Amino acid sequence: MHLKIDGATLRDVRTDQETWKEIFKKVLSGKFHPGIRVDKTSFEALLKTKANEAPIYVLEEGGKDILEVDIGKNPVFVLGDHIGLPRKVEGFALRYGEKVSLGKQPFLAASCITILNYLLDRKAVT
Repeated sequence: MHLKIDGATLRDVRTDQETWKEIFKKVLSGKFHPGIRVDKTSFEALLKTKANEAPIYVLEEGGKDILEVDIGKNPVFVLGDHIGLPRKVEGFALRYGEKVSLGKQPFLAASCITILNYLLDRKAVT
């Protein structure tokens, strides 16, 4: 299962964690929220589909510095938690993408998303 968030149609959100927690609880229970869609496609099937449409990047502290990577259009980033991705998941993702890093400093996944958005905005990647 995955969530698709469409910024163009997303409404009624703030940037605080509590708001997102409530929105996710709502959509995961089957209720509607503008700009968020739940899809029961498996991670593997989703990644295979996305790999045909967009470049895949696996965020990993030991990856290539993202500032040295020519990020393609509509990039897909795969992030883990504080432990990282499970080996099988990472191995599968790397069949379709490459490891990139935000630097030597570890960040929380939520911070990684903020940093990625900033970098993509700076590079004007859509």
